[in-house]
Amino acid sequence: MAKSSETFNKKEKEKKRLKKQQDKKEKAELRKAGSNKGKGLEDMMAYVDENGNISATPPSTMKQKPVLAEDIQLGVPKRVEEPEDSLKTGVISFFNTSKGYGFIREQNTKENVFFHVNNLNFDAKENDKVSFTTEKGPKGLSAINIVKAK
Repeated sequence: MAKSSETFNKKEKEKKRLKKQQDKKEKAELRKAGSNKGKGLEDMMAYVDENGNISATPPSTMKQKPVLAEDIQLGVPKRVEEPEDSLKTGVISFFNTSKGYGFIREQNTKENVFFHVNNLNFDAKENDKVSFTTEKGPKGLSAINIVKAK
């Protein structure tokens, strides 16, 4: 009588393979059960209430306010620029003495404004408080008439 060709190791590998196949089938069934495919449009709808919260129920038509088409503003509102001759204050945040330029951090808007050493009336260094006016330069705003603040 001949020995069986199946060894213990072969049986274990076959068991693992069948177990893996079974797990794969179960996962596929779970995915199909939790899938959103085939749902109706109403099940997929989300609504925004008057407070901006997302909800599944449609808002009531009793609370709606009429909106005029003229009141709807498309795009970004035009920027209201301050007069350029107004005196502004700030702090010198960067100054390169060898190249002769620097930047002033404006106190109100926290924007950096470029300045050149020719527009200074004193010996400047970083962290000096200054007052200045601005003008449009070739690459943006430039500070002119820079005076050390007291």
